[in-house]
Amino acid sequence: MTTYYKGNKKEKIALDTWIKFLRARETVWHRANPSMTTEGVTPTQFAVLEALLHLGPLSQKDISEKLLVSAGNIVMVIDNLERNELVIRKPNPNDRRVYFITVTRRGEGLINRLFPIHVKAIIDNLSVLNENEQQELGRLCKKLGMG
Repeated sequence: MTTYYKGNKKEKIALDTWIKFLRARETVWHRANPSMTTEGVTPTQFAVLEALLHLGPLSQKDISEKLLVSAGNIVMVIDNLERNELVIRKPNPNDRRVYFITVTRRGEGLINRLFPIHVKAIIDNLSVLNENEQQELGRLCKKLGMG
């Protein structure tokens, strides 16, 4: 899809690129996450579990910053994960205002089962690009993200 906006060349190129970027992101995202929905895990819940699996216990603030999710939203996500016995909150002994979020045995089992499926789906999605193209896409995305 391209833009039908009747602006100048710079505007049309930017909008056309933006549309392609968002469509590609959404398409790849949905193709990479079908196993989550069958397990009843939202993409954000999956991201929290994945972060905790690879980084260990984190505060809600750290999780929020790493995932670029608002503090209010991350509280709700963690509440739901805790209700499903996938994580627990542990108070920080040095600061009573802070809780560390830790994966439970059940949560660890779930993320260990889902993560390899997720990785395979990402590899399959990106396989339309060769290794150099994947690295270039990564470089361009990083440049775009850094502003």
